[in-house]
Amino acid sequence: MKRLLVFIAVCCLFADFALAQEDSIAVTRIKSDVLCEDTCSHIHGIDLSHYQGSVFWETIGDNTKMTYVYLKATEGGDRIDAQFERNIELAHRYGLKVGSYHFYRPLTDQQKQLQNFMSQCLPDEQDLVPMIDIESTGGLSTDVFCDSLFYFLDLVEEAYHQKPLLYTFRNFYNRHLQGKVDDYKLMIAMYTDVPPVLADDRDYTMWQYTAKGRITGIHGFVDKSRFMGSHNLREIQFKH
Repeated sequence: MKRLLVFIAVCCLFADFALAQEDSIAVTRIKSDVLCEDTCSHIHGIDLSHYQGSVFWETIGDNTKMTYVYLKATEGGDRIDAQFERNIELAHRYGLKVGSYHFYRPLTDQQKQLQNFMSQCLPDEQDLVPMIDIESTGGLSTDVFCDSLFYFLDLVEEAYHQKPLLYTFRNFYNRHLQGKVDDYKLMIAMYTDVPPVLADDRDYTMWQYTAKGRITGIHGFVDKSRFMGSHNLREIQFKH
């Protein structure tokens, strides 16, 4: 019985130690993001949609860690983000560099999607090139999906006279886009402690490193991103 009690006590100690280690890792991850924003030379920003509700832009404008914001404008052929008009007006007012993005739906007519996006993403209101959010193939094969996507990207480039920035997740890029979008600048999403490495080892412009960021002035979580290496805002500046 004495040996059993000793064994149980030791097990409890190891369990407590393991939990403490997990807490330590979690804290380290949180601190690493904060420290990077506070002390590094990277250019940091956020992206927002109606999911964040009504944002206190005057507070975000005072947060000098955030230099730019990408705002969701549209999705598919007819969805317009309910907060877009308010967000773009106030983001400009409080000093952030602003870009707009469209959530791409592969099964929706591309011309209809373009018209939807153009109804909100007005050139005179843009500091940054349009961004296309690519997260789903819509059940299409990679080849058919890419034919659909590239047609839409050509339409966007023709409409705005510049290539859009492409946003996607690392695994989605590796599986469907690797080697096919070399002429486009990328924002890669992957929520880890270290920057992702793409399967073809290509360079990318921006990294969205968390979907659970916190900023005074925004209720709940917010996506945060930063520029990689020596990349900077001039590379994605909207050409008027």
